[in-house]
Amino acid sequence: MKALIALEDGTIFEGESFTGPGEAYGEIVFNTSMTGYQEVITDPSYKGQIVTMTYPLIGNYGVTPVDMESAKIQVEAFLVREYHDIPSNFRATSSLGDFLSRQGVLGVQGIDTRALTRHVRIAGAKKGVVSTLDLDPSSLMQKAKNSPGIMGRDLVREVTCQVPYGWTEAGPIPGGGFSTAAPGRHKVVALDYGLKYNQLRILVRMGCSVQVMPASTSADQILNLDPDGIFLSNGPGDPAGVPGVVETIRSLLGERPIFGICLGHQMLGLAFGGSTYKLKFGHRGGNQPVKDLQTGRIEITSQNHGFCVDLQTLDPDEVELTHINLNDKSLEGMRHRRFPAFSVQYHPESAPGPHDSRYLFDRFIAMM
Repeated sequence: MKALIALEDGTIFEGESFTGPGEAYGEIVFNTSMTGYQEVITDPSYKGQIVTMTYPLIGNYGVTPVDMESAKIQVEAFLVREYHDIPSNFRATSSLGDFLSRQGVLGVQGIDTRALTRHVRIAGAKKGVVSTLDLDPSSLMQKAKNSPGIMGRDLVREVTCQVPYGWTEAGPIPGGGFSTAAPGRHKVVALDYGLKYNQLRILVRMGCSVQVMPASTSADQILNLDPDGIFLSNGPGDPAGVPGVVETIRSLLGERPIFGICLGHQMLGLAFGGSTYKLKFGHRGGNQPVKDLQTGRIEITSQNHGFCVDLQTLDPDEVELTHINLNDKSLEGMRHRRFPAFSVQYHPESAPGPHDSRYLFDRFIAMM
């Protein structure tokens, strides 16, 4: 089934659907990971985006429930060079195509993903539309232009949990006040801006009792739970477009140890008095080099973000730069000099990606 991909600047790519008919809108981005496509498409940070994989063969190991990073597929559509429909993996319970089809998410193969990636790198991330229903390039280009963008849009409200839940080795169980959470030495409140399950898995394995709360939870509600630490999760979109969260974090500074990842890092940066800006095409993949300025060590990191905290807007007397991206020198980590609060822009929980940064969870445990 023929499919067209149209970008708002008029660029057109052709492919074919491997999931049936459909049409989807979103910001077109690319991910450079060689494996981990199931973790990518179920990562809530990709809400509002159409993801292109640069690795040319996708689908060869199928999908399995234990590799889910949220309860469902989060990408708007999935673009690959060559789709492989027959999984070779004893863990697989389904093919990737069937998994996408069951959830109504469009998957398209046969695209020149190298050309698409190069275009995004040169022109920047663009709004786009993928369709098997409308094959008129000019019509699709207009639809892409008219589609909602990422800037200023609150995508967190579309992915955050609606009710609190505790995390166990068996997964999420609805409940508040740590009543359904696995027991542990340290009580951690995780604010869900679009979190990935592996963050919770790691915290529990390290001896934490984890209570997940919606993004709109107030500072008083959080402190009434009497946690030992507060975790600020990853999530999608523009941090400046999410109302109320920054004020909540600002009220929590100094009250409990705080650890932020990705969008949580950006929110913490705004709470520190900084500002954020949109990267040209973002950092997405499992091979981003980051330098830890405190130890001098280089980490290869998993990343997925389109925005960044502007280092120049942070007060150096209050906030210390701890990590830097070696590709573009952008801010990758920071900590407050007076309050027990630190964060990183990348994903130390991997899933998918290298484990070089797992020590950050140890740092959070030690801080608690």
